[in-house]
Amino acid sequence: MKNVLLGLIIALFFLGCAKDDHVAVEPKAVVGNSLESLNLNDQFGKPHSLTADTKKVIFAFSKDMGHMSNAYFEKQVPEYLNEHDAVFVADVSGAPSLIRSMFIMPGLKDFKHMVLVIEDKNVAASYRIDENSDKLMILDLDNYIIKNISYASTEDELAKTF
Repeated sequence: MKNVLLGLIIALFFLGCAKDDHVAVEPKAVVGNSLESLNLNDQFGKPHSLTADTKKVIFAFSKDMGHMSNAYFEKQVPEYLNEHDAVFVADVSGAPSLIRSMFIMPGLKDFKHMVLVIEDKNVAASYRIDENSDKLMILDLDNYIIKNISYASTEDELAKTF
């Protein structure tokens, strides 16, 4: 009986790991689209919306790009993002909820800059462009409207976008 239960648990584990998480959603990171409806919580759980003055939205969809971005922003003055009318968004939706709540979110609270957090895979999928998900995606805005999309993968490239 134990072997049957163990076999079932292992089979369910592998079936769960094999699940295709690709979700068909309407892309939002498209030149000409509005980001007025983008509402996310920061690392402390406080809800935020973009303002008409927001000029840049920087998305990190991978752990490496999140670390690189946070390292760059930590070297700047605490008001750096605000002074540049920019917001930083980290996608943590791919991490298991236990890892997210025990390690990622507490770690984000240590930063002096605001980090908006995507915790929902469907929300992340609507902004992520898969072929560039290993880079930072920088959206230039004018009154909420996306005017340009660029990518960065180093601190120097990120600095040049400001």
